[in-house]
Amino acid sequence: MSKTGLKHTATLREPSDLVARGFAPAATLADLEKVAARYAIAVTDDIAALIDRNDPNDPIARQFVPTAGELQIGPGENADPIGDHAHSPVAGIVHRYPDRVLFKLVHVCAVYCRFCFRREMVGPGKATGLSPDTYRGALDYIRAHPEIWEVILTGGDPLMLSPRRLSGTMAELAAIDHVRIIRLHTRVPVADPARIDDEMVAALRVEGATTWVAVHANHPRELSAKARAACARMADAGIPLVSQTVLLRGVNDDAATLEALMRAFVECRIKPYYLHHGDLAPGTAHLRTTLARGRELMAGLRGRVSGLCQPEFVLDIPGGHGKAPVGPNYLSPVNSSTEQGEPGSESRYRVVDYCGGVHFYPPLS
Repeated sequence: MSKTGLKHTATLREPSDLVARGFAPAATLADLEKVAARYAIAVTDDIAALIDRNDPNDPIARQFVPTAGELQIGPGENADPIGDHAHSPVAGIVHRYPDRVLFKLVHVCAVYCRFCFRREMVGPGKATGLSPDTYRGALDYIRAHPEIWEVILTGGDPLMLSPRRLSGTMAELAAIDHVRIIRLHTRVPVADPARIDDEMVAALRVEGATTWVAVHANHPRELSAKARAACARMADAGIPLVSQTVLLRGVNDDAATLEALMRAFVECRIKPYYLHHGDLAPGTAHLRTTLARGRELMAGLRGRVSGLCQPEFVLDIPGGHGKAPVGPNYLSPVNSSTEQGEPGSESRYRVVDYCGGVHFYPPLS
């Protein structure tokens, strides 16, 4: 029992359990066993409670309940779609950007998203975490690189660690002079909110560095009363929260759902941060939208919700080249070639407002 008085959840991990609970048709069991042999499955009680078993297209089930579509490998899909391996100088570290690194502490999650870009790294037979020697080597790498200002704890899900172990890691990172920000990416507040108890919140706070938590949710129903309470415990402790969302076909690829999700984040004191285009992970084509659809949806959000509710639509460029903003552009030069005027003068642009109206800046005389 946690200090919040909430009982920790049980988890469905076998296709037969999903069929028995009515989350998957019995006729699909053979295919689901093939999926389970390659990719991890986990559906917590909290997530299971959100699924409408009478809706064959339920948006929560689409994220967590495996389907035969995962056995189909689409064009361009590969086991390391964003190039983690190409930018891993030592085991456990990904150093893609100059001032920050990913520190992959664990390779387990509370739930396993069917679209996960690291699904080949966290499946059956994979290591659950770093060995003591690998862990020390990763910390030594961070200590040896003074340009590292931010360490992002990921995996897997770092909040699957016990508060004691997490607190120790936080303290070791905060003791490194040049590390000023520690960011954690997590599904736990949504998938297993009881884990975010007083002890876990205390583990997240550390002297010598500022903690940020990125909460991953893709549909407004995921921000249940329990999930909102878990996020509130972190926010009340002074921990700033941002959001991570993946744009998914049949889950959130309509303006009304995205609007409701972004409003829900802001109501929970979670600043919308990234809306990700789906990565080219194996067996995920049935969940990916198009970039064009994402740009259209982002344009639809503009004006429908306040600036607090606007995430940045990004593409993680395959091969490890980093994230690029790929949202709609509202500004274009009037002429194809820009004429340089007097110093301080302004070229003329067409600007599109949120209703689709076209204006000129500076205004035409």
